[in-house]
Amino acid sequence: MEMLAKGMLELQVNGQKMAVLARPADTLLHVLRDQLGLTAAKPACETGDCGACTVLIDGKPVKSCMVLAPEALGHEVTTVEGLKDSPVFQAFVDTFAIQCGFCTPGFAVNAHALINACPDAGDDVIEDWMDSNLCRCTGYDEIKAAVKRALAAKKGQE
Repeated sequence: MEMLAKGMLELQVNGQKMAVLARPADTLLHVLRDQLGLTAAKPACETGDCGACTVLIDGKPVKSCMVLAPEALGHEVTTVEGLKDSPVFQAFVDTFAIQCGFCTPGFAVNAHALINACPDAGDDVIEDWMDSNLCRCTGYDEIKAAVKRALAAKKGQE
């Protein structure tokens, strides 16, 4: 959460303070992967188009390839590794929304944010939220079904 020695940053990631060595030009994506070993966010397009690198910053989905690591100072970063107990994971398994798995972490993070922000989301809202991520393996029906299942599971927990 603060700037330490030259090049050292203290980031809040998945509920823990983590010190990293980063240049001002290092993206959050590469710091998460290369320094913290959190490799679920993928370096696919690296232009912010595909969503494979999606993480949450203060609960909002962002493309980590488009965020510089120092911009995350003072914010809570959540990766898919930090969501292992969310209803989203089981929903993706139950609906076979995983396919090759490359895009799955980005979709799961985005779905987690959606169910928290819009617990009564209908088809149009789900489609709008999922439009920010691309998948080459599915027809998106399984992913939409996973989001609906996660929404239902969250309602059942309340």
